[in-house]
Amino acid sequence: MIGRRPLAVALVHHPIVDRRGDLVTTAVTNLDIHDIARTARTYGVARYYVVTPVAEQLLLVDRILQHWRSGFGASANADRSEALSLVRSVATVEDAIEDWGAELKEEVQPVLTGASRRDGISFSACRDLLSGRPLLLVLGTGSGLAPQLFSRGWPVLEPIAGGSDYNHLPVRAAAAIILDRLLGNRE
Repeated sequence: MIGRRPLAVALVHHPIVDRRGDLVTTAVTNLDIHDIARTARTYGVARYYVVTPVAEQLLLVDRILQHWRSGFGASANADRSEALSLVRSVATVEDAIEDWGAELKEEVQPVLTGASRRDGISFSACRDLLSGRPLLLVLGTGSGLAPQLFSRGWPVLEPIAGGSDYNHLPVRAAAAIILDRLLGNRE
């Protein structure tokens, strides 16, 4: 996409809601780290943040990244190593925004996602936003991002409409679909 600004993705593990709507912290999974990094690299995403306040989970992410960036994994699978070079682990969404903004030396616009939201901007409108300023696409785990994130006035992306009344995609699949709709070749 010519003229587009840099895009980063954040996979948030807190604040998240569970099926009952309770505020929770979800566990980081190895598959989410790998698969979203590979998708992000495929679509030219500049940074991928794994967001969790749990110190042990941050250490786990760092151990996984070390293995694939400089350990045996780096020489065993260079493509995976390249994709995982995009990943940074941070404790909060605010840390991701601050880090991404500091890297770019400009203000970043977070864009939230949520399968149950009905107040979202279209993918076309989000592509238009991306032509104006760098974005941080914020994805939730569990049953989605907590309401406190939606109260900040940040844009919300429309949910993925799959063509049936069932809407419960795994976050890895949702990330791939969203990135394709925002950044994929439309010719």
